[in-house]
Amino acid sequence: MPTKKANAIWKGDLKSGNGTMKVGSGAYEGAYSFATRFEDKEGSNPEELIGAALAGCFSMALSNELDKAGFTPNSVETSADVTIDPGAGAITTIKLVTKGDVSDIENEKFQEIAKAAKSGCPVSKALTGVDIQLDATLIS
Repeated sequence: MPTKKANAIWKGDLKSGNGTMKVGSGAYEGAYSFATRFEDKEGSNPEELIGAALAGCFSMALSNELDKAGFTPNSVETSADVTIDPGAGAITTIKLVTKGDVSDIENEKFQEIAKAAKSGCPVSKALTGVDIQLDATLIS
């Protein structure tokens, strides 16, 4: 079973400190701070990495579920809006917005498969304490 790795270093106190995060493959390394997490300043933060992970996982899961149901996806594009409540210290909502370019499928079936993919995606399963919403659009 594969084990994926990541690393983070934080220096200083919460408000004036800063840190770096990187993934084990070396594909991403970025700086982050209190301001990039809670004040919309330019830079990275853990929440956008969670959003990227969920969007990537969901896109793959939807493509797989469509294929298993006999539909060939041309493409699946997903974005994730991650909302964090600093007062609660929690990610409260993630809204997935996906567009699937799939031929020969009815919208009702596409929506059914998209909903199942959201529940079945391993990252969705890891985030069960978060309200994950889905806005799926079929384009063909």
